[in-house]
Amino acid sequence: MASRGRPKPLVTIDNLGPPPGVSQVFTPVQDDDAPKKRWYHYVPLYGTVILIFSPHPSLLYFLVHHYLVTLNQPIRFTIHLLITYTLTFLMCTSLIVLVARDPGPVKFEEAGRDDEGSEQVGLTEALNSPDDFSAPGRWCRACWAPKPERTHHCSFCGRCVLKMDHHCPWLGNRCIGHRTYPAFLHFLLCITLLASYIAVISAYALHYAFTHPYTIDEVTPVHELLLAFAGIVFTLVIGSFFLYHVYLVTTNQTTLENISPFLLLRHLPVLPTTEYSHRLSDPPLEHELSYPQRRLVKDAHRNIRLYDIGWKKNWKQVLGCTRSLGWVYRALYGGSSNGDGKSFPRNVRSEELLTRLARELVSVDK
Repeated sequence: MASRGRPKPLVTIDNLGPPPGVSQVFTPVQDDDAPKKRWYHYVPLYGTVILIFSPHPSLLYFLVHHYLVTLNQPIRFTIHLLITYTLTFLMCTSLIVLVARDPGPVKFEEAGRDDEGSEQVGLTEALNSPDDFSAPGRWCRACWAPKPERTHHCSFCGRCVLKMDHHCPWLGNRCIGHRTYPAFLHFLLCITLLASYIAVISAYALHYAFTHPYTIDEVTPVHELLLAFAGIVFTLVIGSFFLYHVYLVTTNQTTLENISPFLLLRHLPVLPTTEYSHRLSDPPLEHELSYPQRRLVKDAHRNIRLYDIGWKKNWKQVLGCTRSLGWVYRALYGGSSNGDGKSFPRNVRSEELLTRLARELVSVDK
């Protein structure tokens, strides 16, 4: 009878690499681990490109027939043409950056292995740094890797993103993060300026058509009406979105931080010890809070801005130029944010307000 082999283990671990410090590069999430994007994931991006270029046939028809055929003003025609297509070009450059650039890779490599001077931190240095990655929200259980400050895991992309603002399906189904947020602001600004400019010149030409009905053909006013309507709609929709992000930059918040008040819980200090404190974890979890406590956190969220260091410094942190010709990159495609995207200065009053919030959370149910 043949001898039986060794019993097969229930769990096997293959390709176990050497521990940190043995010239091993550690990357939390590889591109192969991220969900593969199919063609239908890019359909909203195709829609964005169509919306950008669909008004141009009507725009060219209106400019030619109104300024060249009717008014015989080639200089004004050239000026309007240059302005509209300059804004379109700038819009396309920031769109390319948003689609092609990584929004904020979270990588930790061994110190001394970075020959190109990138902004990657040694793994041993990161784990031994003053940052406590064992604190709530500082370790990603999906990537199983350290998660720097203001970093969030995107379930759509299957990875963590530095200073993640939001996930946008209209821009190639990608996230807006630390390295692409200025380009996103640039993109919104160019759309708003182009839409408002087209709305103004189209409305002016439409008014001329109504006051001079016998000097213009019957087709051009239709193009002018449609362009004016589309320009007003895009100005109101995209312009409002742009103003919202202006508010976020001014107060140094991301979209996730602004719409998620319970993110404050992970920044609370140690709760004071009372006979009521055993009801909550330390720090508290959202599902443990009663209605008065949830209301208290939401009210405190309006006043506690952890990273607001003054509006000038906030804008400098997002759009500040570190090179002599940095403004050129900002004008062309928005550039990128300053810093490494892993650490940010705190509001000096935030600790005092968080301590007060922790004390009131314990005593609110007395």
